[in-house]
Parts: sequence; C-alpha cells; structure tokens
Amino acid sequence: MKANRPSLILYFLALLFTIIFECMQHDVLAVYAKAVVLPSIFIYFLISSNYKIGKTEALIFLFCFIGQVFELMDVEISEISGVISFLIVYILLIRIFIVRHEKIKLRKRDILPISIVVIFIVYLLISVLSLQAGSMKKFNWIYTSYGIVLSLLSYYSFVNYITKGTYVTFLMSLMAVCYIFSDIFYVFNTYFTHSIILIVIRDTTQILAYYFMVAYFIEKTKSHKKILYDN
Repeated sequence: MKANRPSLILYFLALLFTIIFECMQHDVLAVYAKAVVLPSIFIYFLISSNYKIGKTEALIFLFCFIGQVFELMDVEISEISGVISFLIVYILLIRIFIVRHEKIKLRKRDILPISIVVIFIVYLLISVLSLQAGSMKKFNWIYTSYGIVLSLLSYYSFVNYITKGTYVTFLMSLMAVCYIFSDIFYVFNTYFTHSIILIVIRDTTQILAYYFMVAYFIEKTKSHKKILYDN
C-alpha cells in the first residue's frame, strides 16, 4: 500500500460517515466525522508532495481549516467568520490560477461556450445574492465580495478548461463546481425549510471540493516538473 493511501481512505470514510450520520440526524457524530476530513486530506497532500508545500497552498489549507472550525463551532460569529475565511481561500486560488497558468488564449470556437459560462455565472450570482439581500444588513459588502470572488474563481476554472482541455484544468473545474454547489445549497438550507437532503448535498460537495483542490495541487506540481524535465 502506498504511503498516502491510508489518509485518502480515512478521508473518504469521513465523507461516508458524515453523510450517514446526517441522514440519521445524529448532528454530533456528523460534526466529529467532518472534523476528520481536512486533516486527512491535508496529510494525503503532504505525503503525495513529499512533504513539500508552497506558502500559498499552506495559507489555503490554514484558512480552510479556520473556516471549517467556525462552521463546526456554530457560534454567533460563525457564519460571517466562515465567509471571510473562504473568501480568502478563493482569492488565494485565483492567485494560483493567474500566476501559475499560461495566459488564456481565446479562439473563435471558444466564444460561444465562454459566453454561456459567463451568463450562467452572472445569473447564479444575482440569484443567490438576491436571496440573501433581506438578511445581509451591515455585512452586505462581504457577501457581495464573496459572490464576486467565487464567480471569478469559477470563470477562470471553466475558461481554462474550455480553452486548454487538460486534466489539470478539468480538476480546476470540478473543484469550482463543488464550491459553487456547496455555497448554493448552504444558502438554500439557510433561507428555506430545513432539509436533510440540502444539508447532505451541501456537505458532500464541500468535502469533495477539498479532494479536487488537493488533486489539482498534486497534478499541477507533476505537470510543472514534467515541463522542467522536458526543457
């Protein structure tokens, strides 16, 4: 068995038990299961990368952990603190996309799918922000900034995949999709009738987003090393 396999198995077991406990409405056990997710996927990343981690990736894991802690604590400041934490995560991811990827070169055939992507993202942004408009109050600018940054993250992910079509950009897109659905179903669960199905979808997509994010980091490092070797 590879050295990184146990931590990955633990990660998926934590995902499975989170879903099971939430379906059974055992909230405390679900919290314990979710608490295992980030440490296990972080250990998987460290082992897979030979214990090498960049400053930006380290900060991303740190703020993911902080956001997760606030979510699990569920105290008065948890919501806004979690939003700020993941806002920083998305900004750092966008920085990676801009700095470590080649510039996007648009072709004529890419204009239509990219236009559809932009319209879809703008529609989701306006729809979700309008749902929250009544309860935002003094934190309106934070939620708006969060939505805009997530939209930019999604835009870079999808456009990179449309124009390049590589496995790395595919992982970027899957990560973005999971973050989008996680946040959308968080809003649905907050502003509509409490539903176990919505909670399960929210947590499943959030947990899977961590996996695709780590898979992206690992694959991006591999592709970078291959380019250096080929040159």
